Amino acid sequence: MAAHPDVSTSPFVGELLLTLADDGRLVLDAVRADEAIARLERTLSAVRARLRVIRLWQQAPTRQVDELPDALSRYVVDAIFADLLAPDRLELATVELPKYIEALRRARRLVPPGDEAH
Repeated sequence: MAAHPDVSTSPFVGELLLTLADDGRLVLDAVRADEAIARLERTLSAVRARLRVIRLWQQAPTRQVDELPDALSRYVVDAIFADLLAPDRLELATVELPKYIEALRRARRLVPPGDEAH
């Protein structure tokens, strides 16, 4: 069965989440939304840190991991390996994750106690 030609192969759904939140079809209680937003913000921070490491590494005059302290060399290797496994996904994540965060902020609702949907 062939995929629909308009269906993206991207694993990111930022625009969809924004639309659902704006339409009122994505609604979360404030506590759950805040928890998810905090996790996404930490993820975005980690992605940006990996990108900084990769950029610094690419600008290094001599790239020798064995000259770095152990903790730093592991971080450099992890960042470069992640980029090799999924080229350009880190950059795309820095565009998409803020959409997820904004969608959750828009979907955040104060739900009166005892009024939670099951």
